[in-house]
Amino acid sequence: MVEIEHLTKTYGTQNAVDNISFTAGKGEIVGFLGPNGAGKSTTMKIATGYLPPTAGTVRVAGYDVLTDSLEVRRHVGYLPEHNPLYLDMYVHEYLEFIGSVHGLSGKNLRTRVAELVRRVGLSREQNKQIGALSKGYRQRVGLAQALIHDPDVLILDEPTTGLDPNQILEIRQLIREVGEDKTVIFSTHILPEVTALCSRVLIISRGKLVADSPVAELAARAAGETVVRAEFEGTVDTAKLAQLPHVRNVEVAPGGVVLLRTAPGTDVRAAVSRLAGQEGWILLGLRQEHQSLEEVFGELTK
Repeated sequence: MVEIEHLTKTYGTQNAVDNISFTAGKGEIVGFLGPNGAGKSTTMKIATGYLPPTAGTVRVAGYDVLTDSLEVRRHVGYLPEHNPLYLDMYVHEYLEFIGSVHGLSGKNLRTRVAELVRRVGLSREQNKQIGALSKGYRQRVGLAQALIHDPDVLILDEPTTGLDPNQILEIRQLIREVGEDKTVIFSTHILPEVTALCSRVLIISRGKLVADSPVAELAARAAGETVVRAEFEGTVDTAKLAQLPHVRNVEVAPGGVVLLRTAPGTDVRAAVSRLAGQEGWILLGLRQEHQSLEEVFGELTK
């Protein structure tokens, strides 16, 4: 389990992380989202012992990152955003080295390396120098080193960066498998990846936690509102549009487009068309849209 309580990290006068709290349990895959500079990587670095917090408490597998830093490192696997590798080492050689750092040796080490090489799809690349690999394969090496000691907690900072679509599907499947008996926290900018992998999502913006909910709830929120875009020639009386049944809110967007936000499962286009005829408005276009996860994310982080 990862337990974060009132975590704050300050640089000068700026709070990169501002009093956030959350927990992530065993068997849970948690997506950690936010715009660039929101505080995701800083939070992850603190949880892995790479950075000290300014205030608050962080415990990983029951160990405090300040008082039991070495135990935290024994129980956590970490893939940073910028994957640091020894480019002059061979894949197999590098993984054996990392395994030895974690106390593996002999047959156990060789068996574990062979297993991970197969699981992350490096079988054909294991005898190459890391510097000769593509970015996608280097990312696989980074994921293998995070898993080499079979940690209880896996923290992945944008793990599918640089992968092609087939590789992304393979890595997602691997994360699903390891997430069955581990705590997994991973950051990403790819919202469909969150819906494909996660049971829960955390959204951080300007250092503050702005959402902590099951993915199903976030998806329901996205589906919970319908937007009708009506384009008129000239100005219209938006107060009359707001009085139509099921209309929750009316706003005028740039270009004179009127947005009518309505209850889920409703369609007010016919009513808008009839009202336009009654009022003598010239209706140029009428389109119904559903709010997307991207729009929910944008609302929470703007």
